[in-house]
Amino acid sequence: MAKKTVNNDVLLANIIKGIEEVKGNDIDILDLREIDTAVCDYFVICNGSSNTQVNAIVNSIQKIVSKDLKDKPWHVEGTDNAEWVLMDYVHIVVHVFQKHIREYYNIESLWGDAKITSIENKY
Repeated sequence: MAKKTVNNDVLLANIIKGIEEVKGNDIDILDLREIDTAVCDYFVICNGSSNTQVNAIVNSIQKIVSKDLKDKPWHVEGTDNAEWVLMDYVHIVVHVFQKHIREYYNIESLWGDAKITSIENKY
């Protein structure tokens, strides 16, 4: 049986909802569709203030996407130390950082050609 395809816009909305549920900060969406060497369509980048919050964000995203869309990430890595967790939903890759790790790696600057949309915190 073929896996059903989830609309990117709907998946993005659910990922953002999952981040906001547990007060993830500094949410950026990088649109990579116009970049030839991009490995996916979008990066969603956010940060938490501790490894506990980083894991809470990851769990919240998984719970909401699973419940609303019946979808799960293809791959998740980094939950052991929860400084940088990567969630791969194939067309959308989510990066959940601790703030100091995000500042160090500065992924946004590595993908400087991407259109960046920042989501304002509602809290």
